[in-house]
Amino acid sequence: DWDDVPPSSALEEISEEEAVQILADPLLPLQSSTLRDYVDHSETLTKLVQLGVDLSQVEKRQKAGQLLLTLDFEKDIKKILLFLKDVGVEDNQLGLFLTKNPYILGEDLEALETRVAYLKSKKFGNAEIAQMVSRAPYLLLFSVERLDNRLGFFKNELGLSVKKTKDLVIRLPRLLTGKLEPVKENLQVCQIEFGFQRNEIQQIAYKTPKILTASRKRLRQTFDYLHNIMGIPHHMLTRFPQVFNAKLLRIKERHKFLIFLGRAQYDPAKPSYISLDQLVSLPDEVFCTEIAKASIQDFEKFLKTI
Repeated sequence: DWDDVPPSSALEEISEEEAVQILADPLLPLQSSTLRDYVDHSETLTKLVQLGVDLSQVEKRQKAGQLLLTLDFEKDIKKILLFLKDVGVEDNQLGLFLTKNPYILGEDLEALETRVAYLKSKKFGNAEIAQMVSRAPYLLLFSVERLDNRLGFFKNELGLSVKKTKDLVIRLPRLLTGKLEPVKENLQVCQIEFGFQRNEIQQIAYKTPKILTASRKRLRQTFDYLHNIMGIPHHMLTRFPQVFNAKLLRIKERHKFLIFLGRAQYDPAKPSYISLDQLVSLPDEVFCTEIAKASIQDFEKFLKTI
């Protein structure tokens, strides 16, 4: 899932100018393939390990290992740790945070504070900023201009109010750090291929932001099955867009089981209506007893026939 996978390299996520800033200091040549070999000789690495930083993950990130070897814990790193704690990163999360984004340790403290001040100026609360930074560790590597442009993009592209734009990125802060091309392509797919109206796309994206970054292949397959096989109209998909986050196999298995039972009825204007939310979100046992009116054993037996 795009939202859950940390970027493999900071250079994929930040501008060349910002990358140069991070890596501006001369870097020590690594004489070893692993940072572990340096731990005994480096107070900085020793303290980072004690904090919970996973050096085996850090060294996979481009030039991150060399960066850490140039930093002094007391002079360079301590102030960044205090800053992160002040922002709201919990003590027990600092190690994980720095494992995902070691580059922040080479950032200028004043620049970091300016970015937080910008978010506060946009009326993001302290708890919201803490949540965003924790869930999108690369967020504070981006300049104020970049953050401002991103917020503007989602506000204008989706036609959202300032409040709804804020809410969108609070729930999925990686929208501010990831690439825009997949987002633009998914919006086009929804409009041109799927035939959703602009106001429908706005509702879908706001209710289920992950759709903006989902695999286009998976989106197409799910839409095709829901709309063309199950006959779900656009307005119902707009009402329950979380169905796009469900596994297609789960949708197919449950729909086929309901057809077998004569209960596949998704029109709210008719009796025995089953909502898309009920179809995909309930655990198997609850789905069987409350929706399908059958036993879990019946369902398992049926699955063996398809």
